[in-house]
Amino acid sequence: MAHYLITGHTGFKGSWLSLLLKSRGHEVSGLALEPAADSLFSRANIAADMVHDLRVDIRDRNATVEAFKQVAPDYVIHLAAQALVREGYRKPVETYETNVNGTMHVLEASDQTDSIKAQLIITTDKVYRNDGRSSPYVESDPLGGGDPYSASKAMADILAQEMLNNERSKPGAIARAGNVIGAGDSSKDRLIPDIIRASRSGNPLVVRYPHAIRPWHHVLDCLEGYLLLLNSVSPGGFGGAWNFGPNPDDFWSVLDVVNLAKEFGIEVEFSVVGTEKFYPETGFLNLDSRKVKAEFGWEPRLSPQLSVFEALSEILPPQNLSIREILDAQVRSSE
Repeated sequence: MAHYLITGHTGFKGSWLSLLLKSRGHEVSGLALEPAADSLFSRANIAADMVHDLRVDIRDRNATVEAFKQVAPDYVIHLAAQALVREGYRKPVETYETNVNGTMHVLEASDQTDSIKAQLIITTDKVYRNDGRSSPYVESDPLGGGDPYSASKAMADILAQEMLNNERSKPGAIARAGNVIGAGDSSKDRLIPDIIRASRSGNPLVVRYPHAIRPWHHVLDCLEGYLLLLNSVSPGGFGGAWNFGPNPDDFWSVLDVVNLAKEFGIEVEFSVVGTEKFYPETGFLNLDSRKVKAEFGWEPRLSPQLSVFEALSEILPPQNLSIREILDAQVRSSE
């Protein structure tokens, strides 16, 4: 049994990861901001499984260091971030402070915590410089960013590479993942939660970029890859940067996902709103995961169809299960 510290554990992926690690017999602690009232963390009572459930803003360097020392974990998984593209446009300063300075503070805190054996820094598929391509990005492609969120995550990725390469923090690796979906997500400006909210309210679903291609894959597939990578980190410093995304033939547009939801019986009408009313986003984004497949044998377990089905499970029959029961069942099925 090991003790894991998750930054951003009150978020969507952090909640799923806490549950997955607990199901495998590990101790789990977390530090994050307060969860939203309708968050998965709150609705599934994830806090009940935590050794330490700390409220710490990673922009606060000293508080982050003290929290790490208090928890004294074996492993760190850094998920805490301002993780929304449109929110980055609305709050650019906070986005850079959280994603860049916050990542530096996490790496510094790891360096000052004797118990830590290895760490995993989570960035995003959006770290790659958008060159208008229609092919997946590989790990050696240039990093960049045409908006505050993407640029700040690219900066955090480069920062982590420098600190890990130069052994200015504990040994670690970087994971870059795409559009992760799963049951219980309540985040704003994300397609699956928007579909669920529209279905429940009877209001039309607003679709901003219907033909945009994204690397949709299930949260458990992504997290399995994270843990596989973290367990591979050797005592020598930097374990590299790794893509985690769907299989090469599983390129799905926003409209594909909406139509699939309707095929599953979800009653939702949608309207396409002119993109001039919204902040710009790239039309094609996908990741090449051949490196992690060749090195570690990682493969997505769920097809896009099943991933979407499970992500929508709380509004599909049967509807007599709590969100915690749904999560527990899906975690068990992955083992």
